Amino acid sequence: MTRDTMPNAFRAGAVDLPPAEAALVARRQAALGPAYRLFYERPLHLVRGQGVWLHDAEGRAYLDTYNNVASCGHCHPRIVQAMADQAATFASHTRYLHDGVLRLAERLLATLPPEIGHMMFTCTGSEANDLALRIARAATGGSGIIVTENAYHGVTAAVAGFSPSLGPGVPLDPHVRAVPAPMGRDFAADVQAAIDDLMRHGIKPAVLIADTVFSSDGVIVDPTILAPAVAAIRAAGGLFIADEVQPGFGRLGRGMWGFARHGVMPDMVSMGKPMGNGYPLAGLALRPEVIAEFGAHARYFNTFGGNAVAAAVGNAVLDVIEDERLIANARDVGAAFATGLRDLASRHAALGALRAEGLFLGQDITTDGTPDAARAGRIVNAMRDEGVLISATGPKGHVLKIRPPLTFSPENVAFFLDRLERVLRRIG
Repeated sequence: MTRDTMPNAFRAGAVDLPPAEAALVARRQAALGPAYRLFYERPLHLVRGQGVWLHDAEGRAYLDTYNNVASCGHCHPRIVQAMADQAATFASHTRYLHDGVLRLAERLLATLPPEIGHMMFTCTGSEANDLALRIARAATGGSGIIVTENAYHGVTAAVAGFSPSLGPGVPLDPHVRAVPAPMGRDFAADVQAAIDDLMRHGIKPAVLIADTVFSSDGVIVDPTILAPAVAAIRAAGGLFIADEVQPGFGRLGRGMWGFARHGVMPDMVSMGKPMGNGYPLAGLALRPEVIAEFGAHARYFNTFGGNAVAAAVGNAVLDVIEDERLIANARDVGAAFATGLRDLASRHAALGALRAEGLFLGQDITTDGTPDAARAGRIVNAMRDEGVLISATGPKGHVLKIRPPLTFSPENVAFFLDRLERVLRRIG
């Protein structure tokens, strides 16, 4: 979404800030320039995180239900210790033999279908999707890209060109076709129409790339919509990239990866954000035959991607997910969360349809049944004042996007629901 439509955006001059906060905003604008954005009408000055909580400079705690980066909880002690221990022992890139990156690659591949046999490491999901595009173009000889209309896949020059949610100030690449979100539509038919349009313009399709829970399109959890679209892109000679940066690593409560719910086999799987629980770690898993052409003519190197510290962190994240049974927790607590939201909806007309899978929930905010982005924005900012961090998403900006750490508890759910009901009673 663009800055003008983000319901949780800070706009300089729109509200009076305390002198200390105003000074920080001025320093930020002077040092970082105009392209950076701040959340919330009144920005937060956060100084500490622990588990599911973030703390501001005055010591107030906020329940974090938005940042899926620290999906094992902020500053998880086992992950922090692994990071510190490896940094104090050896920290370098992947051009030397080292067991850590191999263990991480093998463990990740073991969670994926056996047809996916290679793992490549980057620092961010943007880089992973950029690399995936390079490989796909070499494998297919095509250049056409199909995405959904409000998709976000990253910020490199190439990837921003197929991330429509960045707004009109970031134009799509001419070889990109954006199709409507698969909500109440025949997604495969829309993908086929995009394939036909690319070919009509002399552009060979290379990839269909989709976030497998369609996060930026409003959180869409129907598991029947993706397989026919994947069949369509394959019939046209293209590949399917499953972008698991947001739904991956157990968030949906049904195994590690969102694509599995759809019964599809990706050609490549991009991953990031929760992979390092706050440390910059991302990657791309892929079928060996997909990279054969690229690997025959190009070498890949990333100074920090898969470095020894990153590998130690990644292995610790996998340990925590397994040992603390976080996938099962996402399933069970997510189900209770969804039940609680539906109960609230029975008493508050502003809560429309809920789409939920595990600890990824999209709650429509409506007025008289019509999507209401302005009301969603008021709720987002009021929840911040009540000590809960949340955001909104979707093409119309009216969907509350709820992605708490996978360590979320029933008590945390009760806290969230209590604060949301307070807000709904106060502002509707």
